[in-house]
Amino acid sequence: MHPHLHTKDNRGCEEVMAALDECHAQGFLHKALGGCNAAKTEVNKCLRAERLERTARNREKAKAKREKIQSIWKEIDEQS
Repeated sequence: MHPHLHTKDNRGCEEVMAALDECHAQGFLHKALGGCNAAKTEVNKCLRAERLERTARNREKAKAKREKIQSIWKEIDEQS
């Protein structure tokens, strides 16, 4: 299963998602017999890459925020 495809976080994958949509539009039988497996694999790879980039950014933001909070607590401890 994949997350919602058309969101602001997945802008880099629009081309491969459009290819998957076109493949799905060819009909149920084509999709059910594995005709769209390659397109689906490409979408999964792209979404994974987007997610890894997003989590790396979030991790860096959290690290900076944690350091800021620790420095504030250190100042409070030194003053008391």
